[in-house]
Amino acid sequence: MADLMAAEPEPDFRADLGVDWAEVARLVVTSRAMDELEETRLVPEKKVLYQFSARGHDVAQVILGMHLRDGDAACGYYRSRPMLLALGVPLADALGSGMGLAGGYSDGRDIGVVFNYPNPGGAHALPMCGGVGAQYTPAAGWAQAIAYKARVLGEKDDGAIAVVLGGDASCATGGFWSALTIATTQSLPLLFYIEDNGYGISVTSDYQTPGRDIAANLASFKNLAIWNGDGTEPEEAERLIGEAIGHVRARKGPALIRLTVPRLEGHSFQDTQTYKSEAEVKAEWARDPLPKLRKFASRLDWDLIEASVAQEVESARAEAEARGVSSPDRVTDHVYFDGEASQVGGGAGLSLDDATDLPQPEGQRINMVTAIRRVLDQELEANPRVLLFGEDIGPKGGVHAVTLGLQDKYGVDRVFDTSLNEEGIIGRAVGMALAGLMPVPEIQFRKYAEPATEQINDCGTMRWRTANRFSAPMVLRIPGGFFKCGDPWHSQTNEVAFVHNPGWKVAVPSNAEDAVGLLRASLRGNDPVIFFEHRAMLDDSWARRPWPGDRFVLPFGKAKRTRNGDKITIVSWGAMVPRCEAAAEGISADVIDLRTLQPWDREMVLESVRRTRRCLIVHEDLRTGGFGAEIAAVVADEAFLDLDAPVARVTMPDVPSPHHPKLMEWALPTVGKIRAEIDRLVGF
Repeated sequence: MADLMAAEPEPDFRADLGVDWAEVARLVVTSRAMDELEETRLVPEKKVLYQFSARGHDVAQVILGMHLRDGDAACGYYRSRPMLLALGVPLADALGSGMGLAGGYSDGRDIGVVFNYPNPGGAHALPMCGGVGAQYTPAAGWAQAIAYKARVLGEKDDGAIAVVLGGDASCATGGFWSALTIATTQSLPLLFYIEDNGYGISVTSDYQTPGRDIAANLASFKNLAIWNGDGTEPEEAERLIGEAIGHVRARKGPALIRLTVPRLEGHSFQDTQTYKSEAEVKAEWARDPLPKLRKFASRLDWDLIEASVAQEVESARAEAEARGVSSPDRVTDHVYFDGEASQVGGGAGLSLDDATDLPQPEGQRINMVTAIRRVLDQELEANPRVLLFGEDIGPKGGVHAVTLGLQDKYGVDRVFDTSLNEEGIIGRAVGMALAGLMPVPEIQFRKYAEPATEQINDCGTMRWRTANRFSAPMVLRIPGGFFKCGDPWHSQTNEVAFVHNPGWKVAVPSNAEDAVGLLRASLRGNDPVIFFEHRAMLDDSWARRPWPGDRFVLPFGKAKRTRNGDKITIVSWGAMVPRCEAAAEGISADVIDLRTLQPWDREMVLESVRRTRRCLIVHEDLRTGGFGAEIAAVVADEAFLDLDAPVARVTMPDVPSPHHPKLMEWALPTVGKIRAEIDRLVGF
């Protein structure tokens, strides 16, 4: 059998030889005509507010787009419209998006250059990020999903690749270096396409890259093939792009191609380029690739191409403007999954058809670590699209032992360690989710999520800003909060920051049973979820519960009343719930464990407050701007006339968590502090 397999010929994934130069010419002329229409009419008429010319970048970029095919994905940036045209984006969508009109990339929700393009039968243009460099790690995630689908899911490897486009200035960003590390250490099918125009807005590239040549600097980077050349020479650009793509398709590893191009207009329309000398501007225009293309393809009827394109662009403008502005009353649609699947991404979780929210306790009480690990184990077993990754989650089993033994059972493709870069952890999860997987990334401690903030924000808004064209559901596990001691780096909660990110659901279970129900719901849902695992509760005796059953699922936004009474309503979550219960001993109190903060159970809280006429909110996070302030505002707004006492809060003071246990306990809401506030409100 081994001899037979060895004798099989290797598949030929080389890029197609040759290119349709007539089509290249048509698309480049189209790109130029659209730039001119926006600059001379639509921007002066204030119909387009953000305009970025692609002049100078367009010839090579069109060639790149024409090499892409079904199964590929490209993640570009604000000057990537020529590639989009090569992928087949309708001209009316491209122009209408710039005007913020209905349809297009986002139904008027996002800036027109912040594109996306679901492209069945062709290469997808993944949702662009508004931040420079944020496009790199999602592209690495898509590339890793290609490899995962072949190795783990057994799908045919047809040579699909991921491509990420960036300017030379973006090579200074953390996202670029993170994606480079991921791609080269994992030998992923990813092409870095760098357009070097020598400037980051007004800053010359010597401030971005030593020697002003990222390709030269990376010459010794292991497992990375490099092509470097002139993007203004059509024949050279086509050869280099074809070779680089062929290398990646042949599974020889990732590649980087750097093409020098001139930026023939300002960074944006508003940029007058006063920082450039007249001689420099003249030299840039001397490198304009369009005259070179006209000379190279001199046999084409350029007059006919330009006349035909002019009619197409004008017709597209009229079509786009006829669409008008989308209905404002629908601007809140698609923040979360609302029953309509996105065109790309999502749908990787198992069905909830046989689920129940009624626990069926069995066996001895288990701690939260065991409960979470068991759910992850079951979902890994049942759903091959689930994969876990993060720092130290492999052989070590995570610094909190939650993933202990899972890599041994499921292998390094499905449970694996990552490089130490949180932007890379979440960014690659975005790309994987877009590719149809269910990633479960872990951030080791709450504070460590800060480098990933941009990717977290972009993931949450994706469904909304693409008008449900794309979505990236995942379950982001984050341990946090105090434990035996505190400190400013490992003991932060600050869950309110995630609640303030549109598109994310936020779970904060206080015990093993709730952790099971909420984690299973998250892994089978269609929205990105922050799953907050409180360090103090992972092995806490109070948090232990019997296993609630293999079908147990808790809906988000459904709180639990852990104690019933009629004198006061106490609202809390996470590690503060047992402290609230202890403080309420001997008092007729409603103790409500919210369990999820986005969404949160307003109805239960308001019903209880209207009955008890008093409300106390207890949380571990800082007082100012904590989530308790939101609850207090809702109660004051909707149940003010029912109150017999002020709405009160017991929280941490506005300081980081102190390290020494005695100092930490002083800062935390203690049973004594909570009881004192209960007595004050009941006696008010």
